[in-house]
Amino acid sequence: MQEAIPYKSHNGGGRSPLHHSLEGADNGGGRRLVTNGSETSVRKLVVENAVIVFGRRGCCMSHVVNRLLLGLGANPAVCEVDEEKEEAVLNELSIINGGGIQFPVVFTGGKLFGGLDRVMSTHITGELVPILKEAGALWL
Repeated sequence: MQEAIPYKSHNGGGRSPLHHSLEGADNGGGRRLVTNGSETSVRKLVVENAVIVFGRRGCCMSHVVNRLLLGLGANPAVCEVDEEKEEAVLNELSIINGGGIQFPVVFTGGKLFGGLDRVMSTHITGELVPILKEAGALWL
């Protein structure tokens, strides 16, 4: 019988350069994001990425959103938020968009798109791909 290989050792323990952590520590991808959860740093992430997913670290729903977008050919930036920074980041995202926000949350083209329910419903109706194309996340 073969021995199972742990996921972290299988993928080298690294993350893509677009996989960020709001804790300010090196995330294994060689890119370090230092932010204090301030409005400018969170807003900068939202504006600079065609598609970005904010979610709790290790959240299965964030993983589902990310995998769906990857399956469609979009390469979303992923920002995992630690518990200590969660409230500050949610407050800043609410200030940017003027409403209550819950994780996971997806921004496309610098604008709030929605959560898992909106991503799934637009995917099922066939509206998600044109939205991603308009945001610049898909080229074909």
